[in-house]
Amino acid sequence: MSHLTDLPPWAAIAVCALLLLGATTTLVGSLGLLRLSDFYERLHAPTIATSGGTILICLASILCFAVLQGRWVFHELLIIFFVTVTTPVTLMLLGQAALYRDRFEERQDVPRKPRPALDEE
Repeated sequence: MSHLTDLPPWAAIAVCALLLLGATTTLVGSLGLLRLSDFYERLHAPTIATSGGTILICLASILCFAVLQGRWVFHELLIIFFVTVTTPVTLMLLGQAALYRDRFEERQDVPRKPRPALDEE
């Protein structure tokens, strides 16, 4: 039923190691949402750790199916590309939206927008 039993031992060990490392990294990033107190701190934990975990899990999938089917799987490469490209953009947009909201609500713990310097002649 499953072709995973056909994996050679070296590939099975590498796939398991990548999966465990990726799952642990993703778990640490998810726990960062619970552990960190501020929204701005919470942006970094899932962004960095969950992206890294997703990449490691995709690498495990690439290795597994490259050994079993003898070809590279293009879907995982697309997943890695899109996660790597879209995650920083999402981080910046969420951070800017939160900063705009906090400045609009005039929260005291948020740095004010710098005023342009006037040139005196």
